Amino acid sequence: MDPQERIPRDDWADQDLLTKGEAAERLSVEITEVTAKLSGSHAGDEILQRRLNGLKEAYKHLTEERQG
Repeated sequence: MDPQERIPRDDWADQDLLTKGEAAERLSVEITEVTAKLSGSHAGDEILQRRLNGLKEAYKHLTEERQG
């Protein structure tokens, strides 16, 4: 890209960029919330259970990578 064609600032500058640690913390909070829902009024909700499984897998991926 020609320097004159560049936008005035990087397009990612205003985005919420997370570290892996911050992402893992947010996932942990979400896992707790979804688990509570499944233990309460949403017991047996297959879609919510699939969401929980996905959240746990993402959390595992982030935390194992940091430890290893």
